[in-house]
Amino acid sequence: MSYFSDLGLAEPILRALEEKGYNDPTPIQRQAIPALLEGRDILGIAQTGTGKTAAFSLPSLHRLAQNPTGRYPQGCRMLVLSPTRELAAQIADNMRLYARFLNLSVQCIFGGVPVSKNINAMRKGADILVATPGRLLDLIEQRALTLDHVEIFVLDEADQMMDLGFIKPLTRIANLLPKNRQSLFFSATMPSEIAKLGEKFISNPVKVEVAPQSTTAERVDQYVTHIDQKEKQALLTLTLQKGLATGEIESSLVFTRTKHGADRVVRFLVAAGIEAAAIHGNKSQAQRTRALDGFRAGRIAVLVATDIAARGIDVPGVSAVFNFEIPNVPEQYVHRIGRTARAGRSGLAISFVAPDEKSYMRDICRLTGVQPAAYPLPKDFIALAERLPKPSRKAAGAEHSEERREGRGGGGRGGRSGGNGGGSNRRQRGRNSRPKKDPNATVQPRGNGRRGGGQQRRNRGSNAARAQS
Repeated sequence: MSYFSDLGLAEPILRALEEKGYNDPTPIQRQAIPALLEGRDILGIAQTGTGKTAAFSLPSLHRLAQNPTGRYPQGCRMLVLSPTRELAAQIADNMRLYARFLNLSVQCIFGGVPVSKNINAMRKGADILVATPGRLLDLIEQRALTLDHVEIFVLDEADQMMDLGFIKPLTRIANLLPKNRQSLFFSATMPSEIAKLGEKFISNPVKVEVAPQSTTAERVDQYVTHIDQKEKQALLTLTLQKGLATGEIESSLVFTRTKHGADRVVRFLVAAGIEAAAIHGNKSQAQRTRALDGFRAGRIAVLVATDIAARGIDVPGVSAVFNFEIPNVPEQYVHRIGRTARAGRSGLAISFVAPDEKSYMRDICRLTGVQPAAYPLPKDFIALAERLPKPSRKAAGAEHSEERREGRGGGGRGGRSGGNGGGSNRRQRGRNSRPKKDPNATVQPRGNGRRGGGQQRRNRGSNAARAQS
């Protein structure tokens, strides 16, 4: 008998676990599952990749299966909140696997797809709903979703929720949840702000901490190179060319601070013959899914990302992580390099530090207690860098074909509307909908128009957190 069968989990759940080959629990599963089966609230502190999804899914599925109530139209019995679309989809996929032999439905809603599709999916209700905060509130505001029947609530990656500006949406959601519920609160770090947020959701919780806060993966070899910003791209390209050619690097994640920076890195890598794609908030959901699927399947060797992909995304086999730009939040470094050295493997993390980023690196070393070793420049670096080709003007194959279908650069900003349609389509619609001039109309001062446009831009900016989800 396995540990999971000893816990008394329902037979259909055990059958699903057996098919997946799950026998030995991770530390967080061993500590959290017994308390959750007793109905306790949980405050879990654990790094990404520690098995949190199974830790909260297995006991929750057992509870729902043991107490069938039927489905509530436009409602759910279990709600899981996730900071990003990719993580929400991943959690939902895993829960479907665990529940495959149970008569329980799992729905997943997030921005980047038409809201009407989410509304239709929730019309008959679901047992488990996995959602991002922005789209969840969209459906609630349209009276297409109610939280009145939630028995189990899970808030995953709480600190990333804070980083993405979701504190106000989370507070609204907390006020809509039933008082009588079981709550599970997970975060990789627990600064005072996160602890205060937790007080809104959990009461008298069992605290589960499976690793010291803000520690880096033990099997990651960490290196640092001090280099001018303008030379980083050449160093990255040359390092990847050599590593991929020798087999030292099988697949790699490259992290930038900005969306524009991620796209620029991809253009340089593609020009140098390296299969690469970017993933960030301005990509449509189809582009983000296509890039991740290509990376997981091995068709794309290098995935360039902003911190939207720094944690929670299960991409097995990542052999190297490059911090092309150093995060200004030290904890983010921990999450970034946690993408490698998973499932018992070793990994490589290399940070390129420009002069103006030295203070960021000092903060990281102080937080982690690790001083990365020096990573040398390639021999004849200057000469090799000068021979590298200029950046490609177009995105890599998978991304570019997607852009041709959607319109160049399209869909990235559609958090509420779903992001459908490209930039060129939006411009064309703008021209078609522009009213013809009335010769008798009063001419308005140009300055008023500019002020109006500024107000619109400010209004759009206030919805940034919702668009992210």
